[in-house]
Amino acid sequence: QVQVVESGGGSVPPGGSLRLSCSGSRININLNNVGWYRQAAGKQRELVASITGGGSTTVIDSVKDRFTISRDKRKNAVYLQMNTLQPEDTAVYYCKVFTRGPGDDLWGQGTQVTVSS
Repeated sequence: QVQVVESGGGSVPPGGSLRLSCSGSRININLNNVGWYRQAAGKQRELVASITGGGSTTVIDSVKDRFTISRDKRKNAVYLQMNTLQPEDTAVYYCKVFTRGPGDDLWGQGTQVTVSS
């Protein structure tokens, strides 16, 4: 079965950094647009950052100065580098691989990011 596999979450103090990884398993994601979403407890899921197959990136204003999205096509992976993490960044982070077919978009399993003292 095809899968999108996430890793890199964890617990860090405020000001810490994490790098999330999203990789394709039995699927080549290198030509696809990929997004990182997050969902905090009790809140709607929101798009945080996205990257196109050509490498163009978008990051929401609230984290633009701290987060960077990138990809390494040799590794069939997309990354979200998160620096200067704050408690409000605490959420489950999900990777999404966009496709053109209805209902075909692929989601990772989610990885928990917790920022606390």
